[in-house]
Amino acid sequence: MRVLIACEYSGAVRDAFTALGHDATSCDLLPTDSPGQHHQGDVFDIIDDGWDLMVAHPPCTYLCNSGVRWLTSDITRWPKMIDGAVFFRRLLEAPIPRIAVENPVMHGHAAKIVGRRQDQVVQPWMFGHPEKKGTGLWLKNLPPLTPTDDVKEQMAGMPKSVTDRIHYASPGPDRWKLRSTTYAGIAAAMADQWGTPAWLELEATA
Repeated sequence: MRVLIACEYSGAVRDAFTALGHDATSCDLLPTDSPGQHHQGDVFDIIDDGWDLMVAHPPCTYLCNSGVRWLTSDITRWPKMIDGAVFFRRLLEAPIPRIAVENPVMHGHAAKIVGRRQDQVVQPWMFGHPEKKGTGLWLKNLPPLTPTDDVKEQMAGMPKSVTDRIHYASPGPDRWKLRSTTYAGIAAAMADQWGTPAWLELEATA
């Protein structure tokens, strides 16, 4: 399949699809951190280029529920929130047959603009990473992800510096990159479950 990974500079999801033989391209305003097919620029410049599947990771700064409190103390965030939610909705409504848009759990103001809540919330510990970070998936013609390696029980007794590594990440110039990069286990599940022909063949014969 031709797969577009929108708003991704890390190459994590792109490389997972590429490893399974798909023609995957990442796109972001930033250059890619990992060698591979990458379009540096506006995703809507290439949105109509005949993709079979898109996995998108739009910015979450003004959309996530954890930051909603700042809307009441800083009115300058409102137009940025609206722009972010409209951008998110444009991705979800793009003319591509199968779409997944990923973001942290969204606050109500943004969800109202987007038009609906997420279809699924996944955690890193469902895919082999002993960490907590709830991530919502808005899906179009794609099945929910099935956990591949549930390690939740193994997290009992682990320090928060491990299970909440992202939350407790030290301030620094690369902190935002650490917090936004897709976990390898989740990226592999996306590629395997959404890129595997098995369910596509079932869909074709339904």
